[in-house]
Amino acid sequence: LTPNSEIRSVMAQCFRTLSTSAESKDIITTLQTLHSYVDEGSDSRITSNERAEFRRAHFTRTIGFLVRNMQADWMHSLKAQTRRELWDGLFLKGPPEQTLLVLMEGIGEGRPSINLDLLVSITERFLQNGRLAELLWSYCQGTGPPDSPQLRETLQGRIVGLPDLLANRLHPNNKALFLPQRYYPLLATEMLAALERVCQALRSGTDCSLTFVAQVLGKVCVQGHSALVLGEMAPRLSVCTRSDMVWQRVCWKLLEDVPQRCLESVLAGLVQTVSRADQLGRIIGNLVLTSKKAQFVLTHKLLLLQYKYETRVLRTLLGYLAADRERRPLLIQVLRAVSQAWANPSAVKHTPIEQQLYVSKALLLSVNLLDGSELQELRSDLLQCLLGGMQSHLDSSVVRIRLMGMVVGECLSSRMDISGNKLKFEYEQDDETRELLSLMTPQSGEESEPEPVTRSESAEVTNDSPPSAQSKSPQKKLSTPVDSELDSDDELTPYDMSEDQETSAASPPRYLRDCLENLVSSEDPVRVELSLRAAEDLVRKNTFAAREISVQLTKVLLHMENKYNLNDFLVLRQAAMVAVTVIDCIPVTQYLTTEFYSLNYSLRQRLDMLEVLVFAAQELSRPSADRREPSVGVTPTGSDLSPYVSDKPADWRQEVEERIRSKTRRLRKGVTQPPPKAAPNRYAPVAGHFFFPLLRNYDRPQVTFDLLGSDHLVLGRLIHTLGVFMHLAVNAPVATQMGRALLDFIWSIRYHVDQVVRRGVLFAVCSLFLSVNSQTLLTDFSDQLFETRSWLADVAEGDPDGDCRKLAVQSLVLLDKIKNSKLPLRKA
Repeated sequence: LTPNSEIRSVMAQCFRTLSTSAESKDIITTLQTLHSYVDEGSDSRITSNERAEFRRAHFTRTIGFLVRNMQADWMHSLKAQTRRELWDGLFLKGPPEQTLLVLMEGIGEGRPSINLDLLVSITERFLQNGRLAELLWSYCQGTGPPDSPQLRETLQGRIVGLPDLLANRLHPNNKALFLPQRYYPLLATEMLAALERVCQALRSGTDCSLTFVAQVLGKVCVQGHSALVLGEMAPRLSVCTRSDMVWQRVCWKLLEDVPQRCLESVLAGLVQTVSRADQLGRIIGNLVLTSKKAQFVLTHKLLLLQYKYETRVLRTLLGYLAADRERRPLLIQVLRAVSQAWANPSAVKHTPIEQQLYVSKALLLSVNLLDGSELQELRSDLLQCLLGGMQSHLDSSVVRIRLMGMVVGECLSSRMDISGNKLKFEYEQDDETRELLSLMTPQSGEESEPEPVTRSESAEVTNDSPPSAQSKSPQKKLSTPVDSELDSDDELTPYDMSEDQETSAASPPRYLRDCLENLVSSEDPVRVELSLRAAEDLVRKNTFAAREISVQLTKVLLHMENKYNLNDFLVLRQAAMVAVTVIDCIPVTQYLTTEFYSLNYSLRQRLDMLEVLVFAAQELSRPSADRREPSVGVTPTGSDLSPYVSDKPADWRQEVEERIRSKTRRLRKGVTQPPPKAAPNRYAPVAGHFFFPLLRNYDRPQVTFDLLGSDHLVLGRLIHTLGVFMHLAVNAPVATQMGRALLDFIWSIRYHVDQVVRRGVLFAVCSLFLSVNSQTLLTDFSDQLFETRSWLADVAEGDPDGDCRKLAVQSLVLLDKIKNSKLPLRKA
């Protein structure tokens, strides 16, 4: 008989015995016979050819038979030690790829029982005993069974998806080892063990294949577990490739064999896990030159299409391109592409701010890595980028984008050194600008990796520090007596002068007309400042005099400039204009809304008009008791010297009651304040005077003012102002007319290219939904609501600006609440 026939007859006899026999002795003998085919040291009568034939043709059928007959009586009669040695040993010593497939199939088909617990326990021991490393090594050395692509794909799917498959079956009784946080680092360790054996085989002159390991690595990263796997593998690979060329060749070959569809996930995960550019270079070598997919991912996709990575990733990636002479042409190619993207006006308008910040970081890091000859070669490209990009960024109405343009312009001009001239802008630095400026400073220790500090070296450092401290202490001790001798005669306590104020020869004005005269004709900075500080208080204390000169005072304040560099000039001027607008609402509002579209006004003055109108409307919409407090920085001298009697003098009874309340102890405190009193809304009767005049001439361009053209900032602020007016007019009779006019105005500019304008439009829509009565909104605006909902859905899904998407979602939520609140009424 041939060996195959003999093994087949032996297997048939064993299966017959296990199926029919009830004697434990026969069962144990049969299990020992089966165990001898997988254990090389158990029975010398079994030849290596027979063991190989058993592994190839009979092992899967054998362990499948054992899994299907776990309910047999002999299985429960076995002692624990015997079962662990003979029954479990068949799974733990046989071919690992076949064992894994049978175990996963058995767990997938099993029901919660003791048999399922046994299969789970064997699977756990299978992973703990390093059988995954044996599986990977068998495919590396080519000794695995001949299989089809479908079988290999199935095996890789079981290896990679083991936590998901077991979680679906074992939940909530899953093992800790099967959780992704434990399993994937274990899989990474097993792959490293297989790679270590590959390196040993290559040193001994044996060829190996890394295709299977590369496919498993790629599949793991594609499924989103690159951080867990590469976080375990990258530090070890970095250490091993530091001085071992065999390890470097193994790593390079491993990444070359990764499937093309998985290469992006592997490279992206690897770039994030390594900490230095030289480590990335040792692990992937010149893969960026030999693989078109790797070149596209590393030089284009990670830099221009994705922007979720940290600055450290950018520094590592660009440093990798600049580290080798053969890869430096790719760095120049990257710099040209990044500079074009940064200077593109369309990209500035239509890409998110986060992506623009990411591209700015890549541009600064790339420029900082150039040497002198490369910088001279790219001088014209960088100059074109500087001029065009700065204009696009400075023209933006978003503050962050303008700051980005300023910082990048300063850094590029400093790096290019154009005729010794450097750009310098005035701006307040924040964390974002400081990070951009720090990118032009090379990190220390880029060329060499830090070595760990030994205990002896740390001891020397600690021993060297006390003498330096001791050398300074005698000086302090010597200086102390001298200071004490000098201070010994000073025994008098100084006066507290913290609350003293500087006295000036000029006195603040006591009359409103005197204040106006000082603001118009005085050339004394002190008198101008005192008049400006007293203006708001004088206006609020004498309403009759303020109404007589309200428009004239507003005109003077609007055209007033900070010629003397006064502190809080803008705040004081705005507070005075708001007070005048509140006191004499209709004339001042008509003046400001008319002058908003007039000639010979700067953009700053037009923005000031809108701000004054907004603050005045907010104050009018509040109850009289909650009126606006005097602006910060106004001295009380103006009110003390003012001849006008306040509208609400201080009541001595309130002061006495406050003192009694503060000194009285109560065991139980009830309601101490009366409920708020109802007060008329002073804004509702005049809301139309604030709102409608601003919609008159918005489509008429002027020589210095084009609201629908280049003045995006003013347009966005105007729409936001109209939205505030709409929100404050809630429950007002004119709210419906205001809402209809506002919706007609914003509908034509809802797809504006500037994100500030789009934010204003969405804010106005939210204000419309909140202010107009729900029933009126559903009846009078029914035709527009359907189109508005469709437009809001498009914005919430595809707008590049994050704030616009949030506002669109909020508007959709408001619209749904309005519809749902009125549906029961309609049914009724």
